Amino acid sequence: MDRYGLIGYPLGHSFSKDFFNDKFKDEGIDAEYVNFEIPSIENFPDIIATNNNLKGLNVTIPYKQQVIGYLDDISKEAKEIGAVNVVRVFREHNGKTKLKGYNSDVIGFVKSIEPLLKTHHRKALILGTGGASKAVKYGLENNLGIETLYVSRTSRKGVITYKDVTPDLIKEYEIIVNCTPCGMYPKTEECPELPYQAMTADNLLYDLIYNPDETLFMKNGAEHGAEVKNGLEMLLLQAYASWDFWNE
Repeated sequence: MDRYGLIGYPLGHSFSKDFFNDKFKDEGIDAEYVNFEIPSIENFPDIIATNNNLKGLNVTIPYKQQVIGYLDDISKEAKEIGAVNVVRVFREHNGKTKLKGYNSDVIGFVKSIEPLLKTHHRKALILGTGGASKAVKYGLENNLGIETLYVSRTSRKGVITYKDVTPDLIKEYEIIVNCTPCGMYPKTEECPELPYQAMTADNLLYDLIYNPDETLFMKNGAEHGAEVKNGLEMLLLQAYASWDFWNE
Protein backbone atom coordinates (compact mmCIF):
# COMPACT_ATOMS: atom_id res chain seq x y z
CA MET A 1 0.00 0.00 0.00
CA ASP A 2 1.32 3.43 -0.97
CA ARG A 3 1.53 6.06 1.72
CA TYR A 4 1.10 9.82 1.59
CA GLY A 5 1.10 12.26 4.46
CA LEU A 6 1.25 15.69 6.02
CA ILE A 7 4.10 17.18 8.03
CA GLY A 8 3.63 20.15 10.33
CA TYR A 9 3.29 21.16 13.97
CA PRO A 10 0.81 21.24 15.51
CA LEU A 11 -1.61 19.47 13.18
CA GLY A 12 -4.76 18.90 15.22
CA HIS A 13 -7.66 17.93 12.96
CA SER A 14 -6.38 17.51 9.41
CA PHE A 15 -8.56 18.31 6.41
CA SER A 16 -5.94 16.72 4.14
CA LYS A 17 -6.05 13.36 5.92
CA ASP A 18 -9.83 13.10 5.59
CA PHE A 19 -9.82 14.41 2.02
CA PHE A 20 -7.24 11.99 0.65
CA ASN A 21 -8.42 8.91 2.56
CA ASP A 22 -11.96 9.56 1.28
CA LYS A 23 -10.54 9.98 -2.23
CA PHE A 24 -8.59 6.72 -2.01
CA LYS A 25 -11.65 4.84 -0.75
CA ASP A 26 -14.02 6.30 -3.35
CA GLU A 27 -11.64 5.71 -6.26
CA GLY A 28 -10.36 2.30 -5.16
CA ILE A 29 -6.77 3.51 -4.78
CA ASP A 30 -4.59 1.24 -2.63
CA ALA A 31 -3.10 4.00 -0.48
CA GLU A 32 -3.38 5.71 2.88
CA TYR A 33 -2.76 9.27 4.10
CA VAL A 34 -1.32 9.84 7.57
CA ASN A 35 -0.31 12.80 9.72
CA PHE A 36 3.33 13.25 10.73
CA GLU A 37 3.25 15.75 13.58
CA ILE A 38 6.92 16.57 14.10
CA PRO A 39 8.13 19.13 16.69
CA SER A 40 11.24 19.94 14.63
CA ILE A 41 12.14 19.88 10.92
CA GLU A 42 15.17 17.82 12.01
CA ASN A 43 12.73 14.89 12.35
CA PHE A 44 11.96 15.08 8.61
CA PRO A 45 14.72 12.67 7.41
CA ASP A 46 13.45 10.05 9.89
CA ILE A 47 10.01 10.10 8.23
CA ILE A 48 11.57 9.51 4.81
CA ALA A 49 13.86 6.76 6.13
CA THR A 50 11.23 4.83 8.11
CA ASN A 51 8.38 4.92 5.57
CA ASN A 52 9.59 2.92 2.57
CA ASN A 53 6.19 3.11 0.88
CA LEU A 54 5.98 6.91 1.13
CA LYS A 55 5.19 8.50 -2.24
CA GLY A 56 4.42 12.10 -1.35
CA LEU A 57 3.95 14.67 1.39
CA ASN A 58 2.10 17.88 2.00
CA VAL A 59 3.90 20.45 4.11
CA THR A 60 2.18 22.94 6.40
CA ILE A 61 3.02 25.44 9.14
CA PRO A 62 5.78 25.96 10.20
CA TYR A 63 7.91 23.98 7.70
CA LYS A 64 7.10 25.34 4.22
CA GLN A 65 10.40 27.19 4.06
CA GLN A 66 12.50 25.02 6.38
CA VAL A 67 11.89 21.85 4.35
CA ILE A 68 13.64 23.27 1.26
CA GLY A 69 17.09 22.53 2.71
CA TYR A 70 16.26 18.81 2.78
CA LEU A 71 15.20 18.52 -0.88
CA ASP A 72 17.23 17.35 -3.87
CA ASP A 73 15.25 19.39 -6.39
CA ILE A 74 12.60 22.11 -6.43
CA SER A 75 10.25 23.34 -9.14
CA LYS A 76 10.95 26.70 -10.77
CA GLU A 77 7.77 28.21 -9.34
CA ALA A 78 8.39 26.94 -5.80
CA LYS A 79 11.95 28.27 -5.97
CA GLU A 80 10.73 31.73 -7.00
CA ILE A 81 8.08 31.67 -4.26
CA GLY A 82 10.58 30.49 -1.65
CA ALA A 83 8.18 27.97 -0.09
CA VAL A 84 7.22 24.33 -0.65
CA ASN A 85 3.98 22.64 0.40
CA VAL A 86 4.23 19.48 -1.73
CA VAL A 87 7.07 16.94 -1.75
CA ARG A 88 7.28 14.04 -4.19
CA VAL A 89 9.33 11.04 -3.07
CA PHE A 90 11.26 9.14 -5.75
CA ARG A 91 12.63 5.70 -4.83
CA GLU A 92 15.40 4.79 -7.25
CA HIS A 93 16.56 1.28 -8.22
CA ASN A 94 19.88 1.73 -6.43
CA GLY A 95 18.04 2.25 -3.15
CA LYS A 96 18.55 5.99 -3.05
CA THR A 97 15.71 8.38 -2.35
CA LYS A 98 15.25 11.71 -4.12
CA LEU A 99 12.89 14.46 -3.00
CA LYS A 100 11.41 17.18 -5.19
CA GLY A 101 9.43 20.16 -3.87
CA TYR A 102 6.50 21.99 -5.47
CA ASN A 103 4.03 24.69 -4.48
CA SER A 104 0.32 24.02 -4.94
CA ASP A 105 -0.78 26.85 -2.63
CA VAL A 106 -0.36 29.37 -5.44
CA ILE A 107 -2.58 27.29 -7.74
CA GLY A 108 -5.34 26.98 -5.16
CA PHE A 109 -5.19 30.63 -4.16
CA VAL A 110 -5.24 32.11 -7.67
CA LYS A 111 -8.07 29.90 -8.91
CA SER A 112 -10.21 30.63 -5.84
CA ILE A 113 -9.76 34.42 -5.64
CA GLU A 114 -9.81 35.20 -9.37
CA PRO A 115 -13.64 34.98 -9.78
CA LEU A 116 -14.07 37.58 -7.00
CA LEU A 117 -11.80 40.22 -8.51
CA LYS A 118 -13.22 43.42 -9.95
CA THR A 119 -11.53 46.05 -12.10
CA HIS A 120 -10.90 48.34 -9.11
CA HIS A 121 -9.04 45.60 -7.21
CA ARG A 122 -5.48 46.65 -8.02
CA LYS A 123 -3.67 46.54 -4.67
CA ALA A 124 -3.59 44.00 -1.84
CA LEU A 125 -2.39 43.88 1.75
CA ILE A 126 -0.95 40.51 2.76
CA LEU A 127 -1.14 39.82 6.50
CA GLY A 128 1.81 37.68 7.56
CA THR A 129 5.17 36.88 5.99
CA GLY A 130 5.36 33.06 6.28
CA GLY A 131 5.38 30.38 3.61
CA ALA A 132 1.71 30.72 2.65
CA SER A 133 2.01 34.48 2.29
CA LYS A 134 4.88 34.04 -0.16
CA ALA A 135 2.65 31.93 -2.43
CA VAL A 136 -0.15 34.51 -2.13
CA LYS A 137 2.23 37.34 -3.04
CA TYR A 138 3.55 35.40 -6.03
CA GLY A 139 0.03 34.61 -7.25
CA LEU A 140 -1.27 38.15 -6.87
CA GLU A 141 1.71 39.78 -8.57
CA ASN A 142 2.72 37.25 -11.23
CA ASN A 143 -0.61 35.66 -12.13
CA LEU A 144 -3.08 38.46 -11.46
CA GLY A 145 -1.05 41.66 -11.86
CA ILE A 146 -2.00 43.03 -8.44
CA GLU A 147 0.41 45.17 -6.41
CA THR A 148 1.06 43.87 -2.88
CA LEU A 149 2.31 45.05 0.49
CA TYR A 150 3.17 42.86 3.48
CA VAL A 151 1.80 43.61 6.96
CA SER A 152 3.48 42.06 10.01
CA ARG A 153 4.08 42.69 13.70
CA THR A 154 7.51 44.18 13.00
CA SER A 155 8.43 46.56 10.20
CA ARG A 156 11.31 46.06 7.77
CA LYS A 157 11.96 46.77 4.11
CA GLY A 158 8.79 46.04 2.17
CA VAL A 159 6.83 45.27 5.34
CA ILE A 160 4.62 47.62 7.38
CA THR A 161 3.08 47.02 10.81
CA TYR A 162 -0.60 46.72 11.73
CA LYS A 163 -0.42 50.20 13.28
CA ASP A 164 0.52 51.53 9.83
CA VAL A 165 -2.75 50.25 8.32
CA THR A 166 -4.84 53.42 8.33
CA PRO A 167 -8.38 53.96 6.99
CA ASP A 168 -6.84 55.67 3.96
CA LEU A 169 -4.64 52.62 3.29
CA ILE A 170 -7.71 50.37 3.48
CA LYS A 171 -9.29 52.48 0.74
CA GLU A 172 -6.13 52.22 -1.41
CA TYR A 173 -5.42 48.53 -0.81
CA GLU A 174 -8.90 47.13 -1.25
CA ILE A 175 -7.91 43.44 -1.08
CA ILE A 176 -6.76 42.08 2.29
CA VAL A 177 -5.53 38.49 2.55
CA ASN A 178 -5.00 36.96 5.98
CA CYS A 179 -2.14 34.45 5.83
CA THR A 180 -1.69 34.25 9.61
CA PRO A 181 -3.25 31.71 12.00
CA CYS A 182 -4.93 34.57 13.89
CA GLY A 183 -8.58 33.61 14.40
CA MET A 184 -8.12 29.92 13.66
CA TYR A 185 -9.88 27.35 15.86
CA PRO A 186 -9.74 27.20 18.87
CA LYS A 187 -8.79 30.90 19.17
CA THR A 188 -11.84 32.04 17.21
CA GLU A 189 -12.27 35.23 19.23
CA GLU A 190 -9.05 36.69 17.79
CA CYS A 191 -8.61 38.70 14.60
CA PRO A 192 -5.96 40.91 12.99
CA GLU A 193 -6.05 44.47 14.34
CA LEU A 194 -7.32 46.56 11.43
CA PRO A 195 -9.58 49.62 11.01
CA TYR A 196 -12.60 47.52 9.96
CA GLN A 197 -14.88 50.56 10.26
CA ALA A 198 -13.16 52.02 7.18
CA MET A 199 -14.14 49.09 4.99
CA THR A 200 -16.83 49.25 2.32
CA ALA A 201 -18.35 47.10 -0.41
CA ASP A 202 -15.21 47.83 -2.46
CA ASN A 203 -13.09 45.73 -0.09
CA LEU A 204 -12.42 42.03 -0.49
CA LEU A 205 -11.28 40.10 2.58
CA TYR A 206 -9.84 36.66 1.93
CA ASP A 207 -8.87 34.43 4.87
CA LEU A 208 -6.72 31.36 4.29
CA ILE A 209 -8.27 29.90 7.45
CA TYR A 210 -11.17 27.50 6.88
CA ASN A 211 -11.93 26.52 10.50
CA PRO A 212 -14.15 28.24 11.56
CA ASP A 213 -16.12 28.81 8.33
CA GLU A 214 -16.39 32.50 9.17
CA THR A 215 -13.51 34.01 11.11
CA LEU A 216 -13.84 37.20 13.13
CA PHE A 217 -11.69 38.88 10.45
CA MET A 218 -14.32 37.95 7.85
CA LYS A 219 -17.26 38.81 10.10
CA ASN A 220 -15.89 42.27 10.91
CA GLY A 221 -15.35 43.02 7.23
CA ALA A 222 -18.77 41.73 6.19
CA GLU A 223 -20.46 43.94 8.78
CA HIS A 224 -19.14 46.94 6.86
CA GLY A 225 -20.15 45.59 3.44
CA ALA A 226 -16.90 43.92 2.37
CA GLU A 227 -16.98 40.73 0.32
CA VAL A 228 -15.42 37.86 2.28
CA LYS A 229 -14.14 34.36 1.52
CA ASN A 230 -12.50 31.64 3.58
CA GLY A 231 -9.72 29.26 2.55
CA LEU A 232 -11.69 26.05 2.01
CA GLU A 233 -11.83 26.24 -1.79
CA MET A 234 -8.11 27.07 -1.91
CA LEU A 235 -7.46 24.02 0.27
CA LEU A 236 -9.47 21.77 -2.03
CA LEU A 237 -7.80 23.11 -5.17
CA GLN A 238 -4.29 22.80 -3.74
CA ALA A 239 -5.08 19.22 -2.68
CA TYR A 240 -6.08 18.33 -6.26
CA ALA A 241 -2.87 19.98 -7.49
CA SER A 242 -0.82 18.02 -4.93
CA TRP A 243 -2.15 14.75 -6.34
CA ASP A 244 -1.22 15.91 -9.84
CA PHE A 245 2.35 16.69 -8.73
CA TRP A 246 2.73 13.29 -7.04
CA ASN A 247 1.57 11.54 -10.20
CA GLU A 248 2.95 13.68 -13.02
